[in-house]
Amino acid sequence: MNKDVFKGLIALKQSEMPFSALPRDIGLPIDGKEIVTVPGVRRCGKSKMMELAVNALLSAGVPKERILWIGFDDERLARLSSDDLDGILAAYMEMHPDIPLRDAYLFFDELPLVDGWELFVLRVFKSYCRHVFVCGSNAHVLSKEMKSALRGWPHEVEAWPLSFREFCRFRGVDADGFREAERARVRVAFDEFNRYGGFPAPSLEREVSEKFRILQGYFDTMILRDFIEHWSIPDPALLRHFLKRVMAGIANPLSVNAIFNEVKSMGFRTAKDTLYDWLDKACGIYLFLEAPKFSRSVARERQALSKYYVVDNGLRTATLLAQADDDGRRLENTVFLHLFRNKGALGKICHYRERQDCDFVVCRETEVERLVQVSWSLEDPDTRRREVAGLLEAARDLSCSDLAIVTHDEEGELVEGGRTIRIVPAWKYCKE
Repeated sequence: MNKDVFKGLIALKQSEMPFSALPRDIGLPIDGKEIVTVPGVRRCGKSKMMELAVNALLSAGVPKERILWIGFDDERLARLSSDDLDGILAAYMEMHPDIPLRDAYLFFDELPLVDGWELFVLRVFKSYCRHVFVCGSNAHVLSKEMKSALRGWPHEVEAWPLSFREFCRFRGVDADGFREAERARVRVAFDEFNRYGGFPAPSLEREVSEKFRILQGYFDTMILRDFIEHWSIPDPALLRHFLKRVMAGIANPLSVNAIFNEVKSMGFRTAKDTLYDWLDKACGIYLFLEAPKFSRSVARERQALSKYYVVDNGLRTATLLAQADDDGRRLENTVFLHLFRNKGALGKICHYRERQDCDFVVCRETEVERLVQVSWSLEDPDTRRREVAGLLEAARDLSCSDLAIVTHDEEGELVEGGRTIRIVPAWKYCKE
């Protein structure tokens, strides 16, 4: 390919630096020790995270001439092959002959569109430059596929839809304000966040109809690009029904066998293993996240039913008809996402289910750190007794003393069975 095309793309991107991008809570490492990859669900801001890394470099004094950015979703690069990739480096070195390649920062957005990209990245990283950043769509390479392709070299920084703190920042709401008017704005923002989720683009929209249009488009694109095209799935109608059925059942242990019997009675022809495979694939593209049943036995954990949560409440709200218990389910989903994204590399989020239930067991390595129940309201005495009983049973069984019940807007403290239970409103809990 003509190197002038590469030069034009590099120069255009350099002219746009620093990028206009709202800050996120988690940034990419820029110390150049590993290949940095950015996996995550579609449209959650993976490219923006790389742009924020560029801004951080510029703030640290790195001149933009040392930054090479190529976006491979440009139509002029549609027929690019791995043999052409060296031309990018040659074009950059001709543009900046006084900058050694080892001192450059290389950002490759949507590089997995090019067959053989991984060998190019490994060669560049090992031989020329230790500052390599790669981002790709789930339609072309999944996180586990990228790890395999790069043979253990990548440092993954997972990208997620906005946290509640980030949502407040995007909406210009002071999440830590002390005045009553500011706290009221935080409560209103949380209700919107809990219903419509934290994908960046819809979060900036004020009209509900526009939020729905964008979110429904995301879901349709996931089905078409991330499932049907990536894995050549032949039955999109059944796939769509299955994914919606999993979405509808968040907050309850999921029985794939029950769904299999349902779809058989509806006239769909499929195998049970196919549904299990689709569920695994849905987790692979970050559409669903698993919370297994807590057990100190790996075998027993694998045999028990897991709960599955959707990566963003907005997807669920925009694609399902409203249900009577949606408020509570959405709240539990929001709290799970908050716990999951803050669990750390050694953390794990499970659910407890024995004589009583406890929504979340927060573990770090082999230790149980916290137990969390989620309930929209504790005003009903039966609900209150059930939530407390589940916490206390799990606390005794797992020897844990950090107990909380997250509600929509109730706050206080209980002492039951010799244990203290915090009652925390979700708008406050999701800022911790």
